[in-house]
Amino acid sequence: MKLHPLDEIDPLAPFRSEFYLPPGQIYLDGNSLGPLSKRSEATTLRVLETWKNQGIGGWLEGSPAWFTLAEELGASMAQLVGAEAEEVVAANSTTINLHQLLASFYQPEGNRTKIVVDALSFPSDRYAIESHLRLRGRDPATDLVVAPSLDGRTLSEQTLIDAMTDEVALAVFPSVIYRSGQLLDLQRIAVEARERGVIIGFDLSHSVGVVPHALSDWGADFAFWCSYKYLNGGPGGVGGLYRNRRHFGTTPGLAGWFGSRKDRQFAMADQFEPAEGAGGLQVGTPPILSMAPLVGALEVVHAAGIDAIRRKSLALTAYLRSLVATELTEFGFVLVTPVEDDRRGGHLALVHPEAGRICKALIQAGVIPDHRPPDIIRMAPVPLYTQFADCDQAIQRLKTIMVQRSYLEYPVERGMIT
Repeated sequence: MKLHPLDEIDPLAPFRSEFYLPPGQIYLDGNSLGPLSKRSEATTLRVLETWKNQGIGGWLEGSPAWFTLAEELGASMAQLVGAEAEEVVAANSTTINLHQLLASFYQPEGNRTKIVVDALSFPSDRYAIESHLRLRGRDPATDLVVAPSLDGRTLSEQTLIDAMTDEVALAVFPSVIYRSGQLLDLQRIAVEARERGVIIGFDLSHSVGVVPHALSDWGADFAFWCSYKYLNGGPGGVGGLYRNRRHFGTTPGLAGWFGSRKDRQFAMADQFEPAEGAGGLQVGTPPILSMAPLVGALEVVHAAGIDAIRRKSLALTAYLRSLVATELTEFGFVLVTPVEDDRRGGHLALVHPEAGRICKALIQAGVIPDHRPPDIIRMAPVPLYTQFADCDQAIQRLKTIMVQRSYLEYPVERGMIT
């Protein structure tokens, strides 16, 4: 493939060779699952070698030592979300981390019993929140406040803020709307939540690794995220969670032995002594084999630099947007991702009534997008491995599909949600 002039001057271009990209494909689905990097492969093999050769000795003598790996990975991710090392830990999966954070932070008292979410939040977040309302004897029909979207695609920060009334104990919002790619103003939301006495948490799954954050400066109470999207930590990779320092020392809602003080963990005392920081929110033994790829994956992200990643991400999505506008308008595509740089996450969302079948045709043509039923095609040009030339080729192949109407050959089916 001939390089685009912007690829020839791209400072992040060398990182493409760090990844195993599917042969013959233009991979635009890194907002669902990032590809394997050579560094992740190496760190995974290293952990396997440690297990093979040292057995249980890997817990204290491995490189890295398994006993403190969750905290070390947390410190590495803390740099990406704007937090102190002790405020972040690698643990569990995304939804399990949300369960832990809700168990720890949702304290209905007096008039404050409600939880606020937005109408466009990822469904799994709402499932978890509704379960905690029921566990506390509350009724989701009355105690779950859903801040509306006026257009079904994007959100207004003011609408979210207005929903945080004096009856609200806690609010959970995403950083990026997964269906449209809209980036929310988390700083404004966090400041307003604190002024209203509302505990505020953020789901960073669709932004961590592609958008810089400043959680501690903003005053967020908690946050959580996955590692298998822009962080390229592998399918089902371990998640991350953040607890603001002002909440250090509080007892976790869900206790388990790996949340213990490190110096007391093997005392096996009857009384639980939680670690003071985010590490105290761990529960069971860390999944070391699932954490191993993240060690190498984070090395790549830090080598590139999150600010450089963000700059290229904005350039890629802007370029892809311009191609859609010039090449595809006549075919009925509507871009719903905001134009403004400070309102755009790492992916673009195109709306078309035949989105499902178009995605099938794209995959057949060697372009890997993501379908969100019923009518959304998501494309994520990821800075670490996507070229500007990939964007050119992807849109040209999509244009050919539309001209030839080859998508009509495919049945209408419900797409995967990831």
